Amino acid sequence: MAKLHSGKGDHLDRTKENTRQQILTEAVVESICDLSPTVKSLNLRVNNEDFSFKAGQWVDFFIPGLDDQFTGFSMTSAPGQLEHDGILDLAVKCNEEAPAHWVHHKCQVGSKVGMRVGGDFNFDPQDGDQSKDLLLIAGGVGINPLYSIVQHVVDLHRLSLQGGETAYKPGRTVLLYSARDEGELLFREQILRLCQEVPDISLQCFVTQQQDFKTPSQFPRPRGITKLLTTVDV
Repeated sequence: MAKLHSGKGDHLDRTKENTRQQILTEAVVESICDLSPTVKSLNLRVNNEDFSFKAGQWVDFFIPGLDDQFTGFSMTSAPGQLEHDGILDLAVKCNEEAPAHWVHHKCQVGSKVGMRVGGDFNFDPQDGDQSKDLLLIAGGVGINPLYSIVQHVVDLHRLSLQGGETAYKPGRTVLLYSARDEGELLFREQILRLCQEVPDISLQCFVTQQQDFKTPSQFPRPRGITKLLTTVDV
């Protein structure tokens, strides 16, 4: 059997101590779109009722013809979308790793891929748990797992309005998000809409390499925080 290995940064080595599901599941690409000049979104249909994930987790992502090479991509959708619609979303930044290169240059609607869920960083509160406040900090495509968490917080908020006394009630969620320029602030408009629905969710964006803005007031550059966020990628 060929030795399994991953791409840049060696995803397998970096995550070898992390929890991994045993299930390797096939998924079909339903749609592809550009989120930015460097990032594509994949909408994937999963026909396996045993496949599940928690907000914040990632998948080992296997592409056709290269079963011995894979890398990890974090889900950008909430677990509820998979549960109700059988669909999950990934966002993939362009680079020279085989899986990312395939997504940007060869992937098409109808393509089949393999996925295996892993990761110990997640947000999965249960009914009866005490409410928790969340501070989420993302740089660049590090927004991916945190966008999944924010959507899950919204789903939990909706359920809490319908549930009884034991339903989990989310606390306050603050998301600080930095990118190189406005065009790389993925999901900003979608997150702002979620903030309008749930006032206890707030978003503040920062950019590090852009000087001119259509709406300068939306991009404060406080000294210290901007410097911090230029190095964060979670």
